[in-house]
Amino acid sequence: MDILIQQIVNGLVLGSMYALVALGYTMVYGVLNLINFAHGDVLMIGAMVGITILKIVQNVAPDLPGVVKLLIAIVGTIPICVGVNLIIERVAYRRLRNAPRLAPLITAIGVSILLQTFAMMIWGRSPIVFPQVMPSVSYHVFGALITPTQVMLLVLSTVSMLGLVFMVEKTRMGRAMRATAENPRVAGLMGVDSNRVIVLTFAIGAALAAVAGVMWGATYASAQFAMGFVPGLKAFSAAVLGGIGNIYGAMVGGILLGLIESLGAGYIGDLTGDFLGSQYQDIFAFVILIIVLTLRPSGIMGERVADRA
Repeated sequence: MDILIQQIVNGLVLGSMYALVALGYTMVYGVLNLINFAHGDVLMIGAMVGITILKIVQNVAPDLPGVVKLLIAIVGTIPICVGVNLIIERVAYRRLRNAPRLAPLITAIGVSILLQTFAMMIWGRSPIVFPQVMPSVSYHVFGALITPTQVMLLVLSTVSMLGLVFMVEKTRMGRAMRATAENPRVAGLMGVDSNRVIVLTFAIGAALAAVAGVMWGATYASAQFAMGFVPGLKAFSAAVLGGIGNIYGAMVGGILLGLIESLGAGYIGDLTGDFLGSQYQDIFAFVILIIVLTLRPSGIMGERVADRA
């Protein structure tokens, strides 16, 4: 039972990060019908910038509490990631909105390679150790161990996702986003500025990726220029698993994917050795994705946006 609870905690932590990144994928797809495969590298930029800001904070104000330092790093990282994502949208995607779907896909892969190359030039090839700012103690919760970093991650993820749901469902801009996702031409006739909605969508996705990037680095204690590929791919899988275009589906898919990975790796590792379990961890996401899409191609929660005329 202790193993089960521990793996559930680990899965919720991992799934929360997948969900934050998956929301960026699903919102862009819902509004633009486009997959931004460079989104995982925005997470990488967030982790790298977060490390840089934390080192500066450590030198300037070493006596600040760890939670405050991490919050400063996140607040400082968000505008950088938002700026990067808006440049990507303006330079790489805006002129391709009406192009065949293959063109934005190839462009996204190119942008991903460019971001990784720029990050390698700035921060180097070697992994960078994430500053240890949070206490290293662990708390016992129903037989499982949870660290202050994991608690902070779960709180930030929950607040971010609830804030996004409130914005989309209850605000005027959220209604504009839903209208643009439903039919951009009709939304334009009703006075909705589609360009503004698209820019906001990219900005929100980048902000969520920034939070995930900093917390990913804090959780795993390191970052490097190519770290965004696998989390980005798994977050995309989570968005597809939940139902691409559906923000609730992205949340459910991310959490579910994290739980599947952690439970699978934990129990296989317990039966066959930790090394073998950790080696199998990466395939669980894609095995489950294949099974779900074979049985339900639209994903668990389906797609909320209608086919466009």
